[in-house]
Amino acid sequence: MLAATLLAVTGTFLSPVTSSPAAAQQPAAGPSVSKAAGAVVLAQPAGTDTPGYRLEVATGELALTTKRSGRTVLGTAGGDTGALRFHAGGQWQHATDVTDWNWHDGVLTLTAATTLPGATVTARITPQADRYQLDWDVTGGGADQLGLAYDLASAGHWYGHGETATPNGGPGTDEPWPLESGQVVHSGFGPASYNMIDPFWYTSSSTGLRVDTGDSMDVSINGGKDGLGRFTVDAPSTYKATVFVESTPLAVYRDYIGIVGKPAKSDATYEQYAKPLWNSWAQFYTKVTQQKLLDYATELHDNGLDGHTIQLDDRWESEYGNLTFNPATFPDPKGLSDRLHAMGDDFGLWVTLWINLDSVNYQYAVDHGYLLKSAADPSKPCTVSWWNGTAGIVDLANPDAQAWYVGNLKKLMSAYGIDGFKFDTRFFDEHCTPDAGYAPSDYQRLGAELTDQFDQQGVGVRVHWTSNAHQAGFVTRQVDKGTGWNSLQASVTQNLAISTIGYPFVETDMIGGSSGQPPATKEVLVRWAQAASLMPLMYASTSPVETNDNTTGKQVTYDQQTIDLYRAAIQQHERLAPYIWEQVQHTLANGDPIMRPLFFDFPQDQAAYTITDEWMLGPAVLAAPDLGTGTTRSVHLPAGTWYDVSRHRAVHGPATLTGYQAPLGVTPVFVKLGAPGADKALKALR
Repeated sequence: MLAATLLAVTGTFLSPVTSSPAAAQQPAAGPSVSKAAGAVVLAQPAGTDTPGYRLEVATGELALTTKRSGRTVLGTAGGDTGALRFHAGGQWQHATDVTDWNWHDGVLTLTAATTLPGATVTARITPQADRYQLDWDVTGGGADQLGLAYDLASAGHWYGHGETATPNGGPGTDEPWPLESGQVVHSGFGPASYNMIDPFWYTSSSTGLRVDTGDSMDVSINGGKDGLGRFTVDAPSTYKATVFVESTPLAVYRDYIGIVGKPAKSDATYEQYAKPLWNSWAQFYTKVTQQKLLDYATELHDNGLDGHTIQLDDRWESEYGNLTFNPATFPDPKGLSDRLHAMGDDFGLWVTLWINLDSVNYQYAVDHGYLLKSAADPSKPCTVSWWNGTAGIVDLANPDAQAWYVGNLKKLMSAYGIDGFKFDTRFFDEHCTPDAGYAPSDYQRLGAELTDQFDQQGVGVRVHWTSNAHQAGFVTRQVDKGTGWNSLQASVTQNLAISTIGYPFVETDMIGGSSGQPPATKEVLVRWAQAASLMPLMYASTSPVETNDNTTGKQVTYDQQTIDLYRAAIQQHERLAPYIWEQVQHTLANGDPIMRPLFFDFPQDQAAYTITDEWMLGPAVLAAPDLGTGTTRSVHLPAGTWYDVSRHRAVHGPATLTGYQAPLGVTPVFVKLGAPGADKALKALR
């Protein structure tokens, strides 16, 4: 909660609103409820560090309008859509006129008729200083889904969510920022999803929405360009939501972190922040061998492209789930490990809890009851299809199954000198049924606890939503990206989205992308490396020396400039490591994201709310790399004095630098003079 400046909103434009010092010093009075023409009004007064708000509940047709300082900052949808919606009998229904209400023990309870005869909505609103809790149920009618709908424009711009499913290829090639600038149509939005997501959204009007559920959701934000946000839970149980009303978007984020928790540690070490991880996937895909991996590592070292780990990705096993090397392609894994260690690299392996039906481990796991059971027939193992075939999933709620799986990993470590693992795929699937006493979301927690026993080598693990996901402090790697400019651009806004739902240790997908597409062009590869050098971690695969085109089988060779510029990006990132590590420690103390949108630091700067290609790396570094085909770009600088690293000059903001020259060898970056850590950043970037 921030005390200094209140932000009022009209449409998408914010303006500062100030209160008198005398009023700011008054202790917050309690909330009150009154009846007005056509509405029940709940008023929460401002406090020392809270802005206060007014919630108007329309009684003619139930709708919720949240106001701050007399201006609407969040409003539900009306008309045929309805604010409190439910699905029953194959059709959508919604609450209509309020038939009764009462204010008792700090809870406003409302009863409303609905568009479905015989069905009634009961809503309970519990105010707090900087938020209110909204819980509601449907009685009668046999509802199977409950949802809230909002008028997006009432709150300005929308953010949060995490990796988005969109009609334009999200999350692989499209990540709208703000969300309503595109279309988010995300079914299966839930704790078992492979996407990094959380049911939390925040706005430029400094409001926020958290849906408290362990069930899957259907989320639509401007789907069909309808201007609506629909947040639907695929279950008939009580709909529980928290609406935050704050002074700045950062304050809303901090309120949310106060609920879900901040990282208790970072699973990555200083070296893993300082140097890139090299993974074999986009370099070879499944056509990897022992000799190819060794040649790859040697070539990287010979060209000064040093990292901390060489990680062997998919297709090292004899069959998926065997957890044994394929002797035809990896005849001497211990010798390979020794050679990599001699070059100064750690050695890592890609692993999954999914065991293919043709693996010898599958029948062993079935015979011992180690696999999740089918939701359709719990007497049988659950089988799921994935990109490598059909598999069962190790049941992490079974202690014996977990011990067996961990034992297999430790055998690999002891036999071959494996230092850590990249854990891939999910820990649960909707085709499976959880063990008695467990919910699907519990498997995210169990997966986090299991993987946390091992060095994740700077690629972390994709767990979210569940109770310990935020506290675990894992690095978050993005879903696979394409290899074009649109994927590079999506990787930037996606990092901002993931970072601001509480997962601050972010990195893009492998530099240059993957997804089985032709390798990135020289320009995309270099620009991606330059952008990643100004992020918390660098995750690499495609070698800037030479790589393989998976679509043609031909070798692609880059030129010397590609190598030199990629090396320069690595070196810049390593010089920044002391500053980045300092930001890691700040995050562990306060939960704030390291890579964040400009408006987190400069909430009064109107231009900052729609910028998609700049970000703050901590409080002192503004990154503005070129993410497109041109050699010039515009750079927006908020208020303050900024040191222009490329041009060696001071610039006073707010200012927009148009036509800023950024040929392939230039990465626009600015240091805010006087900000915490500015001296370290200047030393690194000069």
